Amino acid sequence: MTELHIESYGSGQPLVLVHGWAMHSGIWGEFALELAKHYRIILVDLPGHGRSAPIASFTLETIASRLIEAVAEKKCSWLGWSLGAQVVLQIAHNYPDCVDKLMILTGTPCFVARNNWPGMAESVLDSFAESLLIDREKTLLRFVSLQVKDGDDEKTILKHLKQAVFAAPFPTQETLLAGLNILKTVDLRQEMTSLMQPVCAILGSHDALVPAAAGQAMQRSLPSLQLYLLQRAGHTPFLTHSQQTAAIIRQFMDI
Repeated sequence: MTELHIESYGSGQPLVLVHGWAMHSGIWGEFALELAKHYRIILVDLPGHGRSAPIASFTLETIASRLIEAVAEKKCSWLGWSLGAQVVLQIAHNYPDCVDKLMILTGTPCFVARNNWPGMAESVLDSFAESLLIDREKTLLRFVSLQVKDGDDEKTILKHLKQAVFAAPFPTQETLLAGLNILKTVDLRQEMTSLMQPVCAILGSHDALVPAAAGQAMQRSLPSLQLYLLQRAGHTPFLTHSQQTAAIIRQFMDI
């Protein structure tokens, strides 16, 4: 089994937080500690990110199986941010008995726009992939800037994200490209329709990566989905709207 870096805080119902592309679990910071006042928070670095060892095949299926193997608790609630949202969706579909509740944070089952589904243009992801081959650091900083675009407290959050990016070794170019490929090619819309667990999605009205319209599209696919739209929030509401985001999570967890 691939060695994954895991940290846990607090006690109570277990809740696993899964970060996004090119990041690591340190990104959660004070937000994780706040949630740990109410739950047992489990933070995991994705393979090849932060302090987790890389894997030869960075695919969604493999990542999901590694996380299930690494988390000791047999049944947890899972929250995935950005790319992490697709990871937890895959986990919920492949290992339904291991998932109590599922939370999608500024994520979507299908990141790119297709067939009347709102999302990113493929050209944006292609541009990041091309830039990675030239300058990995510059590309990551460009991605970080896009996450806070048009959101509240842009300068402060951008500084925090930059510090988080440099707080751990960069993922390899191969891992980063594989992650972009997941965002570009994976479509879990059909898998989402069959989920039996309680699911909620938290999106930001000013998110430059995941359009707010994706929430309504998800709700059409899964009518039972509980949808929350945070006004003036960008791609990182756990940083810009931490109290509101934590309150939504507590409300959903305590149902």
